[in-house]
Amino acid sequence: MKAYPVVILCGVMGVSRSGYYKYLKTKHENKIDPDFELIARVRQIHSDTRGSYGSRRMSSQLREDGYNVGRCRARSLMKKAGVFVKCRKKFKRTTDSNHKLPVAPNLLNRQFEAKRPDTVWCADITYLWTRQGWLYLAVVLDLYSRKIVGWAMSNRLTAPLVTEALSMAYWRRKPEKGLIHHSDRGSQYAGDDCQKLLGNYGMVCSMSRKGDCWDNA
Repeated sequence: MKAYPVVILCGVMGVSRSGYYKYLKTKHENKIDPDFELIARVRQIHSDTRGSYGSRRMSSQLREDGYNVGRCRARSLMKKAGVFVKCRKKFKRTTDSNHKLPVAPNLLNRQFEAKRPDTVWCADITYLWTRQGWLYLAVVLDLYSRKIVGWAMSNRLTAPLVTEALSMAYWRRKPEKGLIHHSDRGSQYAGDDCQKLLGNYGMVCSMSRKGDCWDNA
């Protein structure tokens, strides 16, 4: 008769009687991960270094803290701690304003709205990382429509990059003379090639102030 409650209980729980009795014989204690202290330290190092440490530097830091941890062990601890190296975004400088070339005044003066198309163009250079390496992209944007009206790409950051983009924009749109061409004061835009082309097209040059990103449309 005494076995009936056990049978009923096992039926309700969906376990076998042998499994139930084995459970009763087992000591149930809260098991603490033996790496608890190390994991906590790994997380602290990860936070202090803003995620810049990989397994090599992590193991070095842990050894300085008195823990005998190799690189493979550090990699395992980082995985258990749920932390990973934060990869830095690859950066390539596109503006060289340290030159003695003439610089145009900032005619646009942060007035980033145009009343008519093809009256104000803004030009800039950015970069793209590809399997073939860095590729530079020069664009010309019509401030009225916010559309790209000219562009050029190259693996070299030279004056022809911006002049090709400007020529494409001019021959595609055929703007009237007096159009304001606004850019940064990089050597590609301040150089003779670009300035001569702007003069031939009857465009007025405008340049942002040095190191002021708010002047960029």
